Amino acid sequence: MMDSKWFLLLLGALAIVSIGGQYISTEDKASWGNMAKYDIHRALKVQQNTRKAKNVILFVGDGMGLSTVTASRILEKGEKGFLAFEKLPHIGVLKTYSANKLVPDSMATATALFTGVKTNQRTGGVDATVQQNDCPRSLLPETRLESFFTWAQRAKMSTGFVTTTRVTHATPAALYAHTASRYWECEATMPPNATQCKDIARQLIEDMPGKNINVIMGGGRQMLQSNAVNRTKDFVDTWACYSRDGRQLINGWVSDKMTRNVSHQFLENSSDIEKMKITDYTLGIFANGHMNMEHERDKGHGGMPSLSYMTEAAIKLLEKRNTGYVLLVEGGLIDYGHHRGKAKKALGETISFSEAISKAMAMVNLEETLIIVTSDHGHPMVIAGYADRDQKITGIAGNSKIDGIPYTSLLYGIGGPNNYKYQIINETVFREDPERIDTDDFDYSQQAGVRTHEVPHDGTDVLVYAQGPMAHLFHTVHEQTYVAYVIAYAAQIGPYAHLADAVQNHANWKSVGNNTHLLAVFLLYLNWRQ
Repeated sequence: MMDSKWFLLLLGALAIVSIGGQYISTEDKASWGNMAKYDIHRALKVQQNTRKAKNVILFVGDGMGLSTVTASRILEKGEKGFLAFEKLPHIGVLKTYSANKLVPDSMATATALFTGVKTNQRTGGVDATVQQNDCPRSLLPETRLESFFTWAQRAKMSTGFVTTTRVTHATPAALYAHTASRYWECEATMPPNATQCKDIARQLIEDMPGKNINVIMGGGRQMLQSNAVNRTKDFVDTWACYSRDGRQLINGWVSDKMTRNVSHQFLENSSDIEKMKITDYTLGIFANGHMNMEHERDKGHGGMPSLSYMTEAAIKLLEKRNTGYVLLVEGGLIDYGHHRGKAKKALGETISFSEAISKAMAMVNLEETLIIVTSDHGHPMVIAGYADRDQKITGIAGNSKIDGIPYTSLLYGIGGPNNYKYQIINETVFREDPERIDTDDFDYSQQAGVRTHEVPHDGTDVLVYAQGPMAHLFHTVHEQTYVAYVIAYAAQIGPYAHLADAVQNHANWKSVGNNTHLLAVFLLYLNWRQ
């Protein structure tokens, strides 16, 4: 039975909390106090789950810095609301620098997250002794890194990844590829002196651990087969390579699975997911290049699936075997929106990413599944000025006290040509008046102070949110490499596979008899101390 004081506290909390997790607008002194008491009550109830993680799902919001999370929350839920992952009970901070750069790129950060080792800019799956474009050194066994996908497969766990980018793009490629350049997605972009290196697409289909990944979903058809067929009415990706060597890697994937006599299926649109079977291996390629953003994708049966739908499908497929699984879900187009200086596109993709997390959390048992949500890096988008509470986050914050021209709440420190909104008239610099434009439009480009070719990344720390077995290990400021080791420790794989051996040894010793039981416990303790 709940005692009277907690019952009254709960009633007070219910009075200020709505069903959707947002606080009601009353903001008197008592409301703020009740809000704090409710949060304290929740905090006191948080317990450490020290079980082994049967499953691990890592969500990576590419380019989702803290200002992006804040602005997306306000856009979707209001100031007092929460995105799906913001109520996870354990939070830490990750440093994002790469081995040779203060501000990282996505392949270097993905390598840190997935292998536990920092590497050089634009390289993946290799250590920091490999410089960009150094094909010969990337082939040396001692430079090659194992990701937690390799660790999981070695432990007989299922593996899968879902992304809104190309399946050969920088972030997912770090799971399975060893490359001196993130740009070597297919042979067409590789220089003549790199012919002995395999492109990223071939490594996914032909090499370990790529060929053993149970679920692969995303875009990137034109990297996998020459003369890619435009079946989903999307465009040719001019930002990526277009395979010309005649290889049909999708057919190669099918042939490999047939040779191994394992059940498999190839999916091309939302309708295929609706009709999918529960097979050992699934390859879903839904676009020539990156998939379309949530606000512009074809939501019909023959169109592209949402990130939530792909995540749901991946979990259903990976649960087929009872050996546990490791799944990566990347909200990859948050980064795409920011690079082009269109903040609302990035916020829309963040909201879509949050919806995928909500879907996953509703499907899994959080007592045995470790959920981790983080970002690889942020972007120099700021929330500035002194906008009123009822003003849209995508709207006007106020007027400059210098030139009198309005400015928006969202701004970029540095941006592309469309973000640099200055002109010189009669030797006087004038800034564009954003009140004359629809700043809430997905295609509006926020103003930036410095002009370059696009909005770059920033070097600010990012947050990591977690729930489930060993989630409490995220508790302070960590290196980005820490994530791979938490996954390994929680699932007892890779560098912590000996923990699983110790537990099994304990069970074996215990079955012998009471005389050996204490010795087994002591040996288990020694293993855990390591």
